[in-house]
Amino acid sequence: MHEMSIAQSLLDIIKEEMRKHNARLVRSVRLNIGQLSAIVPESLSFCFNVMTSGTELEGAKLIMEIIPLRGTCKECRREFEIKNYAFECPFCSSSQIDTIAGQELSIVEMEVD
Repeated sequence: MHEMSIAQSLLDIIKEEMRKHNARLVRSVRLNIGQLSAIVPESLSFCFNVMTSGTELEGAKLIMEIIPLRGTCKECRREFEIKNYAFECPFCSSSQIDTIAGQELSIVEMEVD
């Protein structure tokens, strides 16, 4: 379960940002998670809750937005959502696709006091 190591990395980043901004309490953390990132949101949420239990981060909400997989065709240059992991342009049927979204994992926002 790689979500445990991801949760630990998130906690490290959150704690560092809390120190930088003299925050005492984290109310929520908003994440963007790409569809292709292989992260199971429920597992990440579970790990986050277990790891924050009994700490200054206990009770912080993890809010996750799944970013759809998107690509651009190298041949016709059109952008589209890649559905069902079919890396084929729906406009010209080319398999020459550049992935432009859907692989990310980023902290977008933290609500702190």
